[in-house]
Amino acid sequence: MKLNVTAKIFIGMALGIIVGYIINQSFSSESIEQWSNYLNLLSTIFLRLIKMIIGPLVFSILTVGIAKLGDFKLVGRIGLKTLGYFYFATILSLITGLVAVNILKPGAGMHGKLPDAGVSTGIESKKMTINNFIEHLIPESIFEALATNEILQIVIFAIFFGIGTAAIGDKGKVIIKGLDSISEIMFKVVNYVMEFAPYAVFGAVARVVAQKGLGILSDYLYLIICFFATLIFFLVVVLPAICFVAKVPYWKLMSYVKNALFLSFGTASSEASMPMQIEKLKEFGIPERIVSFVLPLGYSFNLDGSMMYMTFATGFIAQAYGIDLSLGQQVTMLLTLLITSKGIAGVPRASLVVIAGTMAMFDLPAEGLVLLFAVDWLLDMGRSATSVAGNAVATAVVAKWEGELKPNAN
Repeated sequence: MKLNVTAKIFIGMALGIIVGYIINQSFSSESIEQWSNYLNLLSTIFLRLIKMIIGPLVFSILTVGIAKLGDFKLVGRIGLKTLGYFYFATILSLITGLVAVNILKPGAGMHGKLPDAGVSTGIESKKMTINNFIEHLIPESIFEALATNEILQIVIFAIFFGIGTAAIGDKGKVIIKGLDSISEIMFKVVNYVMEFAPYAVFGAVARVVAQKGLGILSDYLYLIICFFATLIFFLVVVLPAICFVAKVPYWKLMSYVKNALFLSFGTASSEASMPMQIEKLKEFGIPERIVSFVLPLGYSFNLDGSMMYMTFATGFIAQAYGIDLSLGQQVTMLLTLLITSKGIAGVPRASLVVIAGTMAMFDLPAEGLVLLFAVDWLLDMGRSATSVAGNAVATAVVAKWEGELKPNAN
């Protein structure tokens, strides 16, 4: 019997936990570090292969989609609807994280485990300015954007290139046909790369278990339970409610993208499942031009899991230090994150960078960020999968608003 992708990923995760635990319990610290590096190669290879694909894939399918639309006003209309939904979803996810941390109080039991004052976090806070936002938005060179996988910059160039291609009429048809062929080739390459996904999941999980051990989970068990309960609430209540109002079949949509969810969970990377998600959303019944426009933007502007984590983690650290944030301060934090979270596309460890900046605003101890380091890898798995689900819903909702959603009958 041939196993499907989901089954292979689960097997990879299970084997990763077993192998990682054996290494953690049986090897010296020096050997653990050595084996962790070997295991990390598996996920590194896979993620680099994914990054190799994403630039050409996004550029080709988006350019073809925009060229086929051929109308700048139409592109602008879809863009406004997309950004409007993104901000709406961001507000909901920020509020969900804020309400959950106030109700569940995961930081209340951490008073005896606080890091030493002045300890270095290795994370520098980064304030959002108009300059760095524009730098992430508009490319100096499309070749540089493709080389560095700046998805947002690739999207901006593809929009202009697609509109320009449509504007020259018949002369542009050869370009459209060529890029259409490139996108088909890239999807074929995606199928080859995805065969390596279970090994990447195995390597990623085994590495963190080998380094951290399973014992670390008991110290942070309540925090882990609280955060994953918040993510589950968002997945089974908030997103279905959005889909109910928009008349999008949520659970059917999730059945199409479930492999993408599990892949992102196993690798702790929402980017890892992007090529697979593009294919599955098209199979679900969303036109390619909508998928290719909304989804890449979502990976910069609509990371629901990360948004929840920002308010949740900041509240957790405040509680751990016994600092009460007033309602006014929490509302200010929410509004600040609503803006600053949109300016950090492409920043390494972006969630922690934004949390560090938010903590500085409210005079929370900078070393409090260390409290998250031990389990951030596990929490990242959950928020990556949640962001994938959120972007699937965003794409379907925009397609519905455009009257172009035709869910597959199968």
